[in-house]
Amino acid sequence: MSKTTSSSKKNPATDNVKRDVLAFPSEPPRSPLDDLVQQGAQQMLQAAIEAEVEQFLEDHASKTDEQGRRFVVRNGQLPAREVTTGAGVLEIQQPRVRDNDPNTTDRVRFKPSIVPQYMRKSPTVEEMVPVLYLLGVSTGDFSEALTALVGDQAKGFSPNTVVRLKEQWSTEYEEWCQRSLKGKHYVYIWADGIHVNVRLGDQENKKQCILVVMGATADGHKELIAVQDGYRESEQSWHEILTDLTNRGLEQPPELAIGDGALGFWAALRKAFPSTREQRCWVHKTANILNDVPKQTQPRMKKHLHEIYNSEKKETAEQAMGNFEKLYSAKFPKAWERLKKDRDVLLSFYDFPAEHWRHIRTTNPIESAFATIRLRHRRTKGSGSRRASLAMMFKLGQHAEKRWRRLNGHKEIIHLIQGVKFVDGIKQEAA
Repeated sequence: MSKTTSSSKKNPATDNVKRDVLAFPSEPPRSPLDDLVQQGAQQMLQAAIEAEVEQFLEDHASKTDEQGRRFVVRNGQLPAREVTTGAGVLEIQQPRVRDNDPNTTDRVRFKPSIVPQYMRKSPTVEEMVPVLYLLGVSTGDFSEALTALVGDQAKGFSPNTVVRLKEQWSTEYEEWCQRSLKGKHYVYIWADGIHVNVRLGDQENKKQCILVVMGATADGHKELIAVQDGYRESEQSWHEILTDLTNRGLEQPPELAIGDGALGFWAALRKAFPSTREQRCWVHKTANILNDVPKQTQPRMKKHLHEIYNSEKKETAEQAMGNFEKLYSAKFPKAWERLKKDRDVLLSFYDFPAEHWRHIRTTNPIESAFATIRLRHRRTKGSGSRRASLAMMFKLGQHAEKRWRRLNGHKEIIHLIQGVKFVDGIKQEAA
């Protein structure tokens, strides 16, 4: 009878510990290069802080007493503190500045902009929290998960810290949803539904999602306008969002709205902003059309679809659409019907500046901003309450907003607002 050695026995508790250690190493190894980068970053940050103080002193050098002595001077150092950044945990020391002006009403106060007084974590590091939260990482696992990703940069992210951040962001989101839009003018708006498997109420209803609206201002900058939960096909959900925007002061209707053709958004838009033109997203339309044909036909059909919306002129695009009808309407009538029913609103972009075409033919501005969540939502299993999940999506949108590109040819927007006509992307001079 053979004996079973202790080493061959399986110990579930031990195996779980080993898996946890492999998944979230508590102390990731650091290389000399990491240490050198961290040291250099700390020196550069401290130098930038000193330069900011010196510039402030120089700007107020004219504030002097009768003997010519400066009122605004350095006054020692604040206690050293640690700031968690993308290069690691850096220790900095902020110089103290004092204004000795006897007239207290004229005194100036130094407010550091590089490292604000109460900053302890870089916004880049904090951006990981909503991402991990929406991907299903529990509050108690944040410290281990962040340590595995960024090493010592995760210092200070205890479960209580994450809970406080979530509550703070929920409050920020609620205030943001009530902000005034008076004086705003969004020339273009993009609308889309972002599906994430979060607890938004009825878990059994698979159509429930987060509705996102973003816009381009009169100076060409893109902004997040609305983030709300609702139903993708529901006209009522979109109507509530658009009505809320007008109730908060949005008076000027957009010149053009871009979205997926299947959205209930369009019926709501016609009620809220009847003068706004419509542009269907070519990315969504192409994907829907190709789903109706065999795989071997898709590459050739995709090429012909590209020929339509990449045409230099609207007339050429319509000719390419006629060619598409001749080639595919008999063999693939369903695919042709999908294209035919939206043919007019698929070509609206030709009546706007050519520099803007790449921005307004698709809903890519929203798609790219929430790509991480859209691609991975199937792995998320109950990643949070409705309130917390909306706040996380709001924070993701805010961080993405900082990286959104300004519209090409943004100077042409003023002509749109003035009612100047564009034909095939070219401004038409007044007769």
